[in-house]
Parts: sequence; structure tokens; C-alpha cells
Amino acid sequence: MAVKIQLSLSACQLSVKIEPTDLSGAQAQLVVDIEGQSSLQQDITLDHSPIIVNFDETPRTGNRHRITAKLTSPVGNAISGPFLIKLCASAASPQNFLILPTRGIRSTADHSQTNNAFFRSMSVGISLNSLIHDDIPESATVLNSTGETGIKLVQMPENALTELRAAQPGIRIVPERFYTLQRCLPPTPQRRVQTMAGNIAVAGLHLRVTDPAGNPIEGARVVGFTNFDQRAGTDGVTNANGEINLIGLGNRTLERLYVFPTKNFWSLLRRNILPATGDTLILTPIKPGHIDVRRHFYPDGAAGSGQGVKVGVIDSGIGPHPDLAVSGGTCTVTGDNTGDFADVDQHGTHVAGIIAARGQAPNGLRGIAPAASLFAYRVFGRGAEGASNFDIASAIEKAVADGCDLINMSLGGGERDEALEDAITFAFQSGTVCLIATGNDGRQQVSFPASFSLALAIGAMGRRGTFPANTSDTPNALAPFGSPDKKNFVAAFSNIASAEASVDLIAPGVAVISTVPGLAGDRAPMSGTSMACPTATGVAARLLSTRPDLLALPRDQHRAEEIIKFVTSKAKSLGFGTVFEGLGQFVES
Repeated sequence: MAVKIQLSLSACQLSVKIEPTDLSGAQAQLVVDIEGQSSLQQDITLDHSPIIVNFDETPRTGNRHRITAKLTSPVGNAISGPFLIKLCASAASPQNFLILPTRGIRSTADHSQTNNAFFRSMSVGISLNSLIHDDIPESATVLNSTGETGIKLVQMPENALTELRAAQPGIRIVPERFYTLQRCLPPTPQRRVQTMAGNIAVAGLHLRVTDPAGNPIEGARVVGFTNFDQRAGTDGVTNANGEINLIGLGNRTLERLYVFPTKNFWSLLRRNILPATGDTLILTPIKPGHIDVRRHFYPDGAAGSGQGVKVGVIDSGIGPHPDLAVSGGTCTVTGDNTGDFADVDQHGTHVAGIIAARGQAPNGLRGIAPAASLFAYRVFGRGAEGASNFDIASAIEKAVADGCDLINMSLGGGERDEALEDAITFAFQSGTVCLIATGNDGRQQVSFPASFSLALAIGAMGRRGTFPANTSDTPNALAPFGSPDKKNFVAAFSNIASAEASVDLIAPGVAVISTVPGLAGDRAPMSGTSMACPTATGVAARLLSTRPDLLALPRDQHRAEEIIKFVTSKAKSLGFGTVFEGLGQFVES
């Protein structure tokens, strides 16, 4: 079944248009949860008329949100989402904007007195109407602030911008923008297979996923494609018995069948198969001590590796995990508890483990610079697909205030943004270096904010033989290959340099094993420039810990420049070419 979902937001109404190609008249249940702000559940009949649903309050717009639609066909077969959608607002409905001073991220003495006074008056919760004049709607409200003279997050209708600019010509106004985690996600069907052939229901494919001992694996995502190029297929998640029924895939040849466990096992990829109902798919456990691509190039750090270096991780949070120690941090997500910087995903914990996990052999996980001090800055809300430029800029400022020497940002993919450029510049001028993932757009140009010239842009490479041949990472091994070592390759997903932006360094980022949240010492392999970035950050921390003279420099631009000169002097080409690898990969010897 093919389903098209279109959404538009006006005031507190969400207009949902669902266009099924072959199930008109079918019953469905629509569930929308918008970052915990608003939720709804409504029974609907599928037709071609927009469905209007009402919220108690207007959701924040611009972010990517997750919709789960459970569609029940006339024969009782259920087809589930989730679908990623983006809420759009009309010109008259409230939207979020960032207000910045004329220059930088703080209104200082060298700005106009009017500018300074206006920033100081914009406290959280105040209406701009009370500060300017009646032409600004009362709904124009300050939602958040990085400080008395810092960036303001304001909600107001777009048609109020002209009045605000006229009243305060010395300010800058930029839209709230969102950036995503740069890990490789499982491929998802874009076109659902038909579940009916005339009046006859197409058989489902019942499968079971287990470990080698036959124990069921719950929560594994299983994806079957009848046509991979067109993304035609079905997916779902295994139940407590490790079972799943893929609707419409019975008695059909599958071009690809994927299994993605959540932790402790390798993924599985089988191609061009005719599975039978009742088949069992057996996953391979991740053995302690496995030498992945990261460990091939950078063995686990010694006890003192990274000593004296503070690393900020701007991500989905960190932990809990027994092999991780977090020295501090905060949550900058608007509306969330600032003290809650535990991981709301798995991503941030994985990134942190690559840098500085402190586990001991044989069963613990250890990072590249285990003695480095980790600081967690959570910028992703629960269930959110994107982190806002305001929350990220706020996190950068916090990391600088906490004395971080390096900041890891395994995120990107959004539009160029003045607020983030200014925040990265602020870090650079404060002696702190930002390392940012180049993005996973399949050899497209480096994404923002890695494309900003004051950051180090990190691409991803892999190595054949460091992960099982039947995993989902096999297709990532594409040319160019290394010279002279042909086992090395540039990851198929990794973005590359262009006339507008360069790749600075490349690092291991394919099937990297690291920590994921859990008190049992859980682990998982992940791929993406998200994984390459902390690999480079971890090695930079390990290198930097050998230079106490650099760490002792005054925290200014000269310090950041000297840190970058030192760490990049340790880079060596792997033979991929500068478009793919920049200066190459860190070499410690």
C-alpha cells in the first residue's frame, strides 16, 4: 500500500491529508506526538479530504516530528508508520525566531545603547508588545534566552517581523532551524507493497529473529524490499518472542532483507532471497575484543590518554552506562529540565564511548582517550528528529563556559545559519575547537555547520574485514579505495568537498562499536560521519594531552589556532584524494 501524508499547521489546527492509492474508505487511527508538547489520537476514514485535528496549544513549527499512523485494511491487516513529517506554519500563525545582536552572540558595550537595553529587557516570558508598541501582537513572546544579553528565542507571527525590524533596526532576526544526527539510519520503505490482489489478501511473511542459541531478539527492526531502488517493501519490529509478520511479503522474492537489532548484535543483510513463512534469522553477537575499524587504526587508550583535556559532546545526551563517566553538562532543549542530560536516544552515548569510555578488558568498552573529561550537552528532545539552532548555540556557549578544549558535533544537514556561525566563532575566539560531521548525503557537498570554515569538518572511511560480510554496512564499501592499502575505503554515505566547503580530515566511521545506554554494559555498531567525528575528536584529545603548553595558553583565538595547527600536523593521506579526505587521517607516531 502506498500512503502519502501532507500536513499544514494554522494556529492550533493541524490539517492532515492522507492519500492512499488503494485503500480509500479503510479505517485508520492517527496518533501524533509532538515532542511531548501536544498529542492526539483520532479514528479516521481514509479519503481525499483533509482531516482537521485540534491541539490545546500551538506546537513549535519547523522541526521534524514523528507521526505514527496505524492503518487497518478491510481485511484487518495493519500497516504501521512511523512517518517523519515537518510542520509548516501559515504567515499569521506563531513561528519561532532567534534574535541576535548586530554582531556576535552577546550584546556588549560596543553595540548601541538601544541594542543593549532592548536585549536586557527581553526576559523569558515577556511579550514584545509591552516592549515596543501595539503593532506587535501580544502573542509575540520570548520563549528562551542564553542570558541577559544573549540570543533570544521568540515566538511570533511571521507578519510581525517588519514591525519588529522597524522598531529595532540594530538586531538580527533568523528563523529557528533544525539539524539532525549524522548516523546512518535503516532504509525505510517509501512505497508500501500491495496487501490485496483483487478481493484476496496477499499473504504475510512470518519470521523469527534469534541469537545463535535460539533465544528471541526483541525490538529488532526488520525491513523487506521487493524493489530496493524504488524502496517498495514493508517493515516492522520484532515482538517479545522475536517474531514479526511482514504484511504482503509472503511468497515473494526480496531484493533485500535487513535486520537491525538495537544492541549487542551485528545487523543482517540478505539479498535476492525467497524466504518462507516460519524462517528463523540468526544474528551474530558482538564479541568482546572485536577489532573494528576504529580499533584497527587507534587501539584503546591507555589509562592516562586524554588527561587534562575537556571534551564537550553536543548531542542527544550521554548515558547511563557503566563504562562512561560524565564530568558535567546541561540540557539546552527549550522546555526541558536543564539538569537532565542523560541520553534520550542511543547516539550521544555511542559518540561519547568512542571518545572516552573507561571500561576494562575483557568485557568493558574503552575509548580512544579514556582520561579525557566528558561534558554532555543535550540538544535533542525526546522523540525529536532535529535539534534547533538556538539550543545548539546555547550548548556551544555552555561548553566554552565549562572550559571545554574540544567540542564534538555529530550533527548537521540543515540550512546555513548565522546564529550557529556566530556561536562557533565565539568558541574559536575563546580557544575552543569544534569538530563537526560532514554529513551522510552520499557524496554530496559538506553539509552545514561542518561547512563553516572555523570548524574542522570530519568525513568517514571504513575498512574491509572489520565487520561481517553479511551486515548492512557491506554496501558502504565503495571506491575510492586507499593507496597503497586497498582494504580502506571512503564510506559511500560520506559527504565530500566542493568549491563552497572542504573536508578537513577523515576518520573511521563504518561499523564502529561503542557504548549504548544500559546498565549492563550494552554495545552496538553504528555507522556515519557521526561516528567518524568522535573518532577524530578522541585522537585529537589524546594528542592534545601530550601538549600541556598548548592547554595552558590563554583562552583566545591564538589558542584555537595553535591547537588546530598541532593536531592537523599529525594528519597523513590514505590515498583517497583531498576531495574525499582533506588532509587525511590522524597518525599518532
